[in-house]
Amino acid sequence: MDSKIILKAESLDGYLTEKDQAYLAQMDALYAKAMSSFKIISSGGFSSSIAAEEKRVIDVFNEMGNLMQEICNEVPGLQVFSFCTERGSHAEASRVIAKLRDIRTDHQEFVYYSQRAYEMLFRQAYTGSPSDDKNYLVVKTPVTAPVQNFSVHKIPDIDHKIENSVMCVMLRGALLPSMIMSKEIEEYSSKGFVTPFALFKIKRNDSKHENDMEYILDLKNSFFNLEELNGKDLIFADPMNATGGSLVTVVKYLLDQGVKPRSIKFFNVIAALKGALRVVRALDNCTVYTLWMDPVLNSSAYIMPGLGDAGDRLNGRDTEDSPRNIIQLIADYGTNITGLYRSQLRKIEQTVLGTV
Repeated sequence: MDSKIILKAESLDGYLTEKDQAYLAQMDALYAKAMSSFKIISSGGFSSSIAAEEKRVIDVFNEMGNLMQEICNEVPGLQVFSFCTERGSHAEASRVIAKLRDIRTDHQEFVYYSQRAYEMLFRQAYTGSPSDDKNYLVVKTPVTAPVQNFSVHKIPDIDHKIENSVMCVMLRGALLPSMIMSKEIEEYSSKGFVTPFALFKIKRNDSKHENDMEYILDLKNSFFNLEELNGKDLIFADPMNATGGSLVTVVKYLLDQGVKPRSIKFFNVIAALKGALRVVRALDNCTVYTLWMDPVLNSSAYIMPGLGDAGDRLNGRDTEDSPRNIIQLIADYGTNITGLYRSQLRKIEQTVLGTV
């Protein structure tokens, strides 16, 4: 069997409906207007001219936001944080995304705001139901006078939602977000459940363009057990969903091997509208949760306005001649990260090294 599986972009576009295509064309036209203003703003000039163009950009982005909300209302599998949560949470999401986008945000800040983003996404997906029962946490505090003190805290009882989960990692940029999601599950589980991990090495062929893109799944350097995935709630956490190709490639491969997931959840900090639509059209019982939806892709299939390469901003950039393996990548996170996610790292080590 070939150790590499390739899926081409044409396969993905075939999942889109005619209405999807019409919406995407409408979004492309709106974003073209915004880019015309970007050119004027970035070239400098009179402050009055800049202010006028900024007003046009704001108007266009509001129009695109309203259109994306209309689309998501028609597609239940698309759950955008600012479209689905109470209004008071929207400013928090907007500020987190603004910091992640900002070219001035350094590595440490980027990690911090990524953690915040995934904590928000976890709450959106798992803890928002008022009908959830409660679990009680009894916590021992450092106060010992006049006797040892304890405190009592209520959290949602969501064991039934989380304890059938497997964390599926599309390696590199997805590693730390997956660890964050697994940590949230552990914290909300009444039994301290730590998700199993399935590790897939998949990459996009960046020599291709959006209309002929390829996605390569490297089975030789992936680590997973098919039997442990069958009937499970599969969770994928990737900072960016541009084309949807990586997720569809992995899941279609698993389905071809006889795996039948109970559900699929895909968590993104930013998702492109086209990629999100492709995912929910291509995969049954799949829900995309995203903190923010961006309108379009460029000709190289990068999200616009986007935030750059999230994997490089989280992990640092590999050199072509000496790419890091997963163990080296974890070591580079340092003691602060590895100490915080020690249970998750133990599971990953067991998966990669086959230790118990």
